[in-house]
Amino acid sequence: MDQRKEQRVSIRVCANLGKSATETLEMIQQGFGDQSLSRTQVFQWHARFKAGRISVDDDEHTGRPTSCTIPETVARIQEIIRQDQCQTICDIAEEVDVGYQTCQRVMTEELGMQRVAAKFVPRILTADQMQQRVSVCTELRQLASDDETFLPRVITGDESWVYGYDAETKRQSFQWKSPTSPRPDG
Repeated sequence: MDQRKEQRVSIRVCANLGKSATETLEMIQQGFGDQSLSRTQVFQWHARFKAGRISVDDDEHTGRPTSCTIPETVARIQEIIRQDQCQTICDIAEEVDVGYQTCQRVMTEELGMQRVAAKFVPRILTADQMQQRVSVCTELRQLASDDETFLPRVITGDESWVYGYDAETKRQSFQWKSPTSPRPDG
């Protein structure tokens, strides 16, 4: 039997024996120690049993159904992320009409995604890093102007497209990435 149910049975016995709620609380704390129900819970259950309740089980809840994580919702969230990886959880949750935490749980646990910085933002460099970049660029420019064969000897391994968008902060450059997707361009 679940420990909470055991405590409720004990509360029911105390209530049937005519013990007060305070006496019942002391007995529950003494019998179950740190694992005991809170004062409020003991008093609530004691009052229920005094009023004639017999069952020690929880009542049925009429809360929001767990239909938020149905496969259709998960697929819809995944499709939205495929269209635009830079969307925030708030935007996606609003579009799919689910709660923020539900959307976050679907993205992290069910889809295995995480937010990663997609672009390198030079504005957040330290002064030493900025100085190092300036000195390397100056040296490369000097080499290119002094030696005419310098640029033709440069070998590149991959082409990158450079877009006109320049992220203001690192946070603005975040994208959603699944474990199997390639690294973001940056």
